[in-house]
Amino acid sequence: MKIRITLEYDGSNYAGWQMQSGADSIQSRLEEALARIFGAAVRVHGAGRTDAGVHARGQVAAFDPPRAFDPEDLHRALNALLPPDIAILAAAPAADDFDPRRAARSRIYEYRVLNRARRSAFDFRYAWLLPGAIGLDAMTRAAQVFIGEHDFAAFRSLGSEERTTVRRVIASGWRREGDFLIYRVEATAFLRRMVRTMVAAMVEAGRGRLTPEAIAEILALRDRSLAPAAAPAAGLFLVAVNY
Repeated sequence: MKIRITLEYDGSNYAGWQMQSGADSIQSRLEEALARIFGAAVRVHGAGRTDAGVHARGQVAAFDPPRAFDPEDLHRALNALLPPDIAILAAAPAADDFDPRRAARSRIYEYRVLNRARRSAFDFRYAWLLPGAIGLDAMTRAAQVFIGEHDFAAFRSLGSEERTTVRRVIASGWRREGDFLIYRVEATAFLRRMVRTMVAAMVEAGRGRLTPEAIAEILALRDRSLAPAAAPAAGLFLVAVNY
């Protein structure tokens, strides 16, 4: 019986979701906990490979336990063994052919900008501090540029190995909550650092350094050198995976 889990994590202390030699990762922590529970190696597959420093509120993963185990008991056992910055939110049986990455219909990310003069002792791990005036209307217009199916080659990390850089963005928009500017984007899939590079370009629009039309041109030209460097990882959250 395959088990599907939903989890959240603070990615500040990890090299990302994916297991890497000589680095701490969310996947390795989960597999270590499962090995202690079952006394055998268990491979965990996630819905999205979040980068170093990126957080998740609704990551989905799945694995095949070596023997039958009540999902609720497994839920409690994992939370007892995992560090406090990784928490299992739910565990349930899944179909034997369930693949959390391939079965996903869309993924939702949010990016948080702290728009005030002084830093926060609490939010420095979870937001990009940007003092000064930022035009929310310009950022909102720029966000609309990304909606639809486009080639996002200009908004990815160089060296990525995806078969295609075409992605379909379903929703893209900003809102203000107090001192925070929050970007929410839903797409069928994302390229590495795609959201963070989009955010950086939209912030430039909010500062009057790029127009929405210029961002549309960068998108059309597919040239990574024309887009700004990616925004910091700390502000990015994988919010949900839809099936």
